[in-house]
Amino acid sequence: MFGFIPLNKPSGFTSHDCVAKVRRLLNIKKVGHGGTLDPAATGVLPIAVGKATRLLPFLPENKAYQAIIRFGIQTTTDDLQGEVIKRQSVPDLSIEAVEPLLSQFLGEIAQIPPMYSAIQRDGQRLYELARKGETVEVPVRTVRVDNIELVDWNTGEFPELVVNIECGPGTYIRAIARDIGEKLGVGGTLAALTRTESCGMILSETITLEELDQQIEQGTFALLKPELCLKHLPKITLSLEAGKRWCQGQKIAIDPPKIATSSPIIQVYNEEEDFLGMSQIISMDTHKILKPKVVII
Repeated sequence: MFGFIPLNKPSGFTSHDCVAKVRRLLNIKKVGHGGTLDPAATGVLPIAVGKATRLLPFLPENKAYQAIIRFGIQTTTDDLQGEVIKRQSVPDLSIEAVEPLLSQFLGEIAQIPPMYSAIQRDGQRLYELARKGETVEVPVRTVRVDNIELVDWNTGEFPELVVNIECGPGTYIRAIARDIGEKLGVGGTLAALTRTESCGMILSETITLEELDQQIEQGTFALLKPELCLKHLPKITLSLEAGKRWCQGQKIAIDPPKIATSSPIIQVYNEEEDFLGMSQIISMDTHKILKPKVVII
């Protein structure tokens, strides 16, 4: 088995829980995922099956989320799963006070990840240290936020902001919720999160674990082919002989006119349209060389 599953992760499951479930359903050990989602979060969790796990680093990095941010509450985890450390009713908070702040979170921004996160410090996950009661300095990271779109505003004792966020890898939406609350001086936490896009897969095209189980039972299940998930990268087609030599680890010289791309990584196929793997492009003085990076066949 070789390909991808655009899984819709349910709330209450860890990403590892989903991988373990898929392993059992497909009866295969080699399964991985394309980016951790918090247990309470839902939405797109890319699953790689078989040798496709080796292709995860080449999938598109950008992600998109729909988030609900609740104001007047601050927690230890920056979402509703943690212990409440600050609580104040803010019924007079208005969208007019919140909306101008959103632009401050666009572009490359400095972000302090939540203490309860999977980031490693001295060989241990931060959430493991937090659960032990240890306090460590969380390093500031630079992340990229491409767009924040206001979707809705819910008034009340603890008003809620609904936003769509498009961002680069490593961005913590929980931290954005926390930081907006801090700028307002009332506290903020992430009330709900759905990932709507990840690794080029979108929410409307995902399947649930229940649907996966049913499709396997009915014999209708099919994995996504790698080329559907790698279409953001250029491709090259080699002759059968050149493809065979490339699969054996040999470097293949190609004519520049055959390939016009600035990408250092390229998909490789043979003339029978078999997907062979991923190659690095090395530019020489008069030609280019394909150096095998991941050989699938």
